Amino acid sequence: MLYGIPEIISPELLKILHEMGHADELVIGDANYPAASTAQRLVRCDGHSLTDVLEAVLKLFPLDTFVDHPVGLMVPTSPKDPTPGIHAEVRRIVAKHDDRGERIVESFAFYERAKRAYAVVATTEKKPYGCVVLKKGVIA
Repeated sequence: MLYGIPEIISPELLKILHEMGHADELVIGDANYPAASTAQRLVRCDGHSLTDVLEAVLKLFPLDTFVDHPVGLMVPTSPKDPTPGIHAEVRRIVAKHDDRGERIVESFAFYERAKRAYAVVATTEKKPYGCVVLKKGVIA
């Protein structure tokens, strides 16, 4: 056991977060996200929500200050679809750590971006479009 590391962060996830370098990306996906088929490295966080994992990761993970929006949210392909309800929760959590807001990423573009991500964390979040991508920053 270690001090200061949220219990939801497994040893495997902690190792991946530590290995990541500046500008590497981490995807946190919901229960419907095709994590196994898109991940270069996959960490399962079964039994946990996107928001709980996001909250824990952001306590340890510096967001990139060299880009305008180091956080991306998946949205439906059709602009006629309503904004996913989970996005308000994600924005609230991110705002505690960074005030630049997030970039909206259409779902198929999100999948393509995720294929290049350093790692994917699979949660069992059931709310639709509960997927986020984080770009890692530097520790000064």
